[in-house]
Amino acid sequence: MKWTKEDLQQYSEAKEYVDTAIIPLLPFQLSDDANLEHNAFQRDMITLFTRELEKELTGRVVLTPDFAYLATADKKTEMDRLHTWVSDIRSQPFSYIFFVTLDSDWKTREEELEGTLLWLQSAAFESIKSNELQSFMRSQVQEITKLIRSYWKKV
Repeated sequence: MKWTKEDLQQYSEAKEYVDTAIIPLLPFQLSDDANLEHNAFQRDMITLFTRELEKELTGRVVLTPDFAYLATADKKTEMDRLHTWVSDIRSQPFSYIFFVTLDSDWKTREEELEGTLLWLQSAAFESIKSNELQSFMRSQVQEITKLIRSYWKKV
């Protein structure tokens, strides 16, 4: 379920079946001209990936709004902010929380996360609309879908 009025109405009616939250982690730094396009492309890729993932797992997952953070901000501060999000999410019956990012900095802090990090390696594509990227994303979604389902089977 996406973060839309219609999907959240469905979520409210079927909370007992929805046990997984997916949180996109996205860097933002408007003052960093050198990385503006790179950060925007990361957002495009994460958005494409998480929407396709949500489609594959519809009925059991909620795709939260993006967790945007300043790329140069203190990671401890951003981690505290993220923990606040997770605390609120856990107040609902969410058993599984997955964070999706292309930013390798999160990989170095993975043990501090209160959930599972899905770190996608960035691909060198010219456009989000390229056929190669679409094919790459489909294969990534299939792999991550299998991974998430394996977590569900552990219970």
